[in-house]
Amino acid sequence: MQKIKLKSSHWIVDQKNRIVMGEGRLLILDRIEETGSINQAAKSLGMSYKTAWSKIKSTEAHLKIKLVDTDRNRGSHLTQEGRKLLENYRKLKAACIAADDKIFKKIFSK
Repeated sequence: MQKIKLKSSHWIVDQKNRIVMGEGRLLILDRIEETGSINQAAKSLGMSYKTAWSKIKSTEAHLKIKLVDTDRNRGSHLTQEGRKLLENYRKLKAACIAADDKIFKKIFSK
């Protein structure tokens, strides 16, 4: 048997299965923090400013927190709540991947 592995994706969704947080939003928020610009973050990910901003606003509305502060002079940066969301999502993702890997090995190493 060829060596195989499990590749998992995890999303936080609302009651209607709409994405609240996932890998795409993680990347957007990370890039905003790196570049200081929503526009540059969006371009680096191959999406429009409008698409990136829409995803941010959707997540903010679901969670009732502000994720990104924008200022014409200072650019854009994550709020404390935005950084905490990234930290918590990364912790969740790591725990899910560890659990997924454990289950995968138990089932497929027979």
